[in-house]
Amino acid sequence: STLYFHLLSLIFSLNRHLQRKEDNEDWIKPLIHQSQGAKEFAYCPYSKFRVGAALLAHDGTVFTGCNVENASYNLGLCAERTAIAKAVSGGYRSFKAIAIASDLEDQFISPCGGCRQFMREFGDHWSVYLSKPDGSYKEMTIEDLLPVSFGPEDLKKKRLFTTKNGS
Repeated sequence: STLYFHLLSLIFSLNRHLQRKEDNEDWIKPLIHQSQGAKEFAYCPYSKFRVGAALLAHDGTVFTGCNVENASYNLGLCAERTAIAKAVSGGYRSFKAIAIASDLEDQFISPCGGCRQFMREFGDHWSVYLSKPDGSYKEMTIEDLLPVSFGPEDLKKKRLFTTKNGS
């Protein structure tokens, strides 16, 4: 009978875990949908490569962004950085997740290296949802996308050398 109660406990635990997973997925699809909507506003006359992002703050607020290109190519903004800049300018500094969308049919959109570092500025343990136009997605973390990364905490570490002005 001890084995029976152990198995019963295990089944209830598994059901609770699955229920939490289903509850969590209730917000993922809408976040991906918002990133797909943001993609529609992309300004990309040069690359013709539309990208949208939807950034979720811990309080449930969503900030969207799209890529904004420029004739001086290096001045363009990626969708992820646009969404994060909107959030930061509104006082947000901590995020739960970001969903990214593009028109790539056969592969999940992945953030560029610059965006990975930009997202890393705000932590390395939040979720990144790489999506396809059909709504399918792959979940990763910032740490997955940018392992052994450099972040704000590294600037506070003890250093061997300081400049002449003492900083």
